[in-house]
Amino acid sequence: MNLEALLAHTPLFHGLDSGEIARLAQGSHAVTAARGDVLFHKGDTPTGFYLIIFGLVKLAFNPPQGDEKVVAILGPGDTFGEAVMFIDEPFLIDAQALVLSRLVHVSKSAILQELDTDPRLVRKMIAALSMRLHQLIDDVEGYSLCSGSQRIVAYLLRNAVENADRSVTVTLPTNKRIIASRLNMTQETFSRILQTLCKQGLLSVERRRIHIPDVDRLQAVTGDA
Repeated sequence: MNLEALLAHTPLFHGLDSGEIARLAQGSHAVTAARGDVLFHKGDTPTGFYLIIFGLVKLAFNPPQGDEKVVAILGPGDTFGEAVMFIDEPFLIDAQALVLSRLVHVSKSAILQELDTDPRLVRKMIAALSMRLHQLIDDVEGYSLCSGSQRIVAYLLRNAVENADRSVTVTLPTNKRIIASRLNMTQETFSRILQTLCKQGLLSVERRRIHIPDVDRLQAVTGDA
């Protein structure tokens, strides 16, 4: 794996010169995670952060008693682990590969060295963390103010491939249990809402593929404008 090339094509590091990229690469290493492999547990001490090259990773709380709560499902180009790295605190969640995944681990010392010398990278790191906070606020708003059907529709449309006739198709990236947890509902509730929307003719489900024949009609019925 050419770490320099991978890092140079990562949006977070766009604009860095070849010397800066080379130094980051020296402080990085590739990680291969099979499905189910845990990249870190809650309570582990961060030594850097991760960039996903391909695959899927879930971030989740796993209480000793109670159901898992998925807080994020991340894919290629996403990074995770930056926030706690900067405050010298242990990880608050677990990170686990959902499929065979390839990642790059960027060491804390390497990134801090570049942050000390390049204000552009500082701004990009702040922007990335701000986007993460913005997403968290959106999640809290959705959990508090939106119905289960509205949350599901919003999730589907964020991940949809639109056709010219305003129909869309969505391929769920992982199983319904994990997506339901991400949307702060049980798998049973998730499945029941999908079944109801199917009976209303608003979508059809074939395993992980969901087809929405008319986006405008779906939004009008669910109130998800």
